[in-house]
Amino acid sequence: MTDRQPPRRRVPGPAEPGRSSGTPRRPARGARPAARRPRPAAGPRPRTIRLGSPRPRLRLISVGLALVMIAFVVRLLQVQAVDASAYAAKAEKNRYFSHTLAAERGGITDRDGSELAISVDAYDITADPSMFTPKATEVKDAPEQAAALLAPIIDRDAADIARKLKKPDSRYALLARRQTPEVWKQIKDLKNTFQEKSDKAGKGSVLAGVFQEPSSKRLYPNGDLAAGTLGWVNAEGKGGGGIEAQLNEELAGKDGKITYAQSGGRRVPTAGGDENPATPGSDIELTIDRDIQYVAQKAIAEQVEKSKADRGYVVVQDTKTGELLALANAPGFDPANLAEANPNALGNAALRDAYEPGSTTKLISMAAVLEENAATPGTHVTVPNRLHRGDRLFKDDIDHPTWYLTLNGVLAKSSNIGTILATQQLGKTQPEANEVLYSYLRKFGIGRPTGLEFPGETAGILAKPGDWSTSQQYTIPFGQGFSLNAVQATSVYSTVANGGVRVEPTLVRGSKGPDGRFTPSPEPEKERVVSEKTARTLSRMLQSVVDDDEGTGTKAKIDGYRVAGKTGTANRVDPETGRYKGYTASFAGFAPADKPRISVYCAVQNPTKGSYFGGQICAPIYKKVMEFALKTLQVPPSGDKAPGLPVEFDPKD
Repeated sequence: MTDRQPPRRRVPGPAEPGRSSGTPRRPARGARPAARRPRPAAGPRPRTIRLGSPRPRLRLISVGLALVMIAFVVRLLQVQAVDASAYAAKAEKNRYFSHTLAAERGGITDRDGSELAISVDAYDITADPSMFTPKATEVKDAPEQAAALLAPIIDRDAADIARKLKKPDSRYALLARRQTPEVWKQIKDLKNTFQEKSDKAGKGSVLAGVFQEPSSKRLYPNGDLAAGTLGWVNAEGKGGGGIEAQLNEELAGKDGKITYAQSGGRRVPTAGGDENPATPGSDIELTIDRDIQYVAQKAIAEQVEKSKADRGYVVVQDTKTGELLALANAPGFDPANLAEANPNALGNAALRDAYEPGSTTKLISMAAVLEENAATPGTHVTVPNRLHRGDRLFKDDIDHPTWYLTLNGVLAKSSNIGTILATQQLGKTQPEANEVLYSYLRKFGIGRPTGLEFPGETAGILAKPGDWSTSQQYTIPFGQGFSLNAVQATSVYSTVANGGVRVEPTLVRGSKGPDGRFTPSPEPEKERVVSEKTARTLSRMLQSVVDDDEGTGTKAKIDGYRVAGKTGTANRVDPETGRYKGYTASFAGFAPADKPRISVYCAVQNPTKGSYFGGQICAPIYKKVMEFALKTLQVPPSGDKAPGLPVEFDPKD
């Protein structure tokens, strides 16, 4: 059997000559011939319409999208990498709100803890001006509407409030300081009411940007008591005078700061924040005794009113410690209501006023004479009615025949002429005597600061001896021609009462910090001025001024106590004209004279009604204040009467 070969596949051959490749072939055998298409008529062929390529358009769109994406990427890199910190800070600023946490101001008390100045809770009313724009509130005149609502509550001018709110670039505006909690409650209630209405209307509230900052308000529970010493707190919350200004840093403490997230004017509690708490100020304890201060202030105020005087002061001092128990001034002022205060009454006149003291400083002249052994209390001094010295004719307060006085009598009768004659014994020549007297004036504290460092304090005026005029050489011994303040005058008598040792006056006992620990003030400086013997002799001579019927201070007597004191009536320099006009009446002394505990000084400036003599208008004040102070401090009465010293001598002996 022969294998059968598979049929051979027919491969088309090349086209025959003269026949195009597109000419149809003849049909194969057995195939059905295809129907012929009719040939088109002879003529031009129609053009074929072909679609354009989409690729150029796609490329253009791709390039555009790429550019947009590149722009987004560049912006993203700028925001998240290049300027990330700047944008973060801006977002932080807009989201987070910071304000100061005011430190609680320390209180001021008297020596027994009685409150003289305290701070109570208050609020500063603030606003965020950026929340009052038309965009934020959807109200065109939001600042004006808010101002009209707030003005009657915080007692401020509506136009001024609106002006502060029209600062869209600002995030903070202070509308009112130290408002009471009641004021803030009224604003808060009004704010909530408007917020509810705004929420229902789908708009912003015109009061949404009003806030409060915790603060404090200074109160003085005793009104004008010791106002000159305490001072006041100004609108910025800083001490504006007195102890408030002197110890402002200790009293003020240190403010804190709080930062928190806020939205729509409300704090976001879950967004975190940062808080640096405030440090409260220290409490200050003064040496002042509130009760003694009250009696002294009441007494001098009544006398100033009665005498139609310009002003007056009373100073009370502990003779052993130098502590000031009272610094009373009249007229006074209410430190919580300065708007109604007399500008001339502000400050502490007992430390601020410099005036010529008159005869109360004859005590210094006598101290110099005794300490230098130039005379004794029994030394005879013949006092004529007139004394010609330099270019002046000197006289005493009253005309009199020739007096035959002892040195003790010169002090008791407050003789100007007798004092001039006594101090001339301090040197062989007048210039030498001047130098010696000047040295004692300085040692007693005249012409130099008291040591209190009190705001506005004067050191007084005391020229050097070489600069004393012809008349000053003879007027300074009896208290004219130099000036001092009331505390300096008091210190002179406390020095004698303390056995001749001067103790710097003090006004602050110490401070109590936030931790409750009390820190006492440094010990005051002490300086021996005269010997203890001289101090005892001067004390006996001062008792003659009060106890002797010939003395000028008999109205200062106190039953049961030995009193040492001295009157003063000085010509007064008018501060407006610079010329002598009117008088300064004064009285100074200490008690009990046998065991001194308290010094009291009183002065009345320019009394124009009634008497102007110190023994008549100041000695009674001294008595009233001294009596109360002795009882308050429970000082026992004197054991015996004062030993009498002769006032006069018989010229025939």
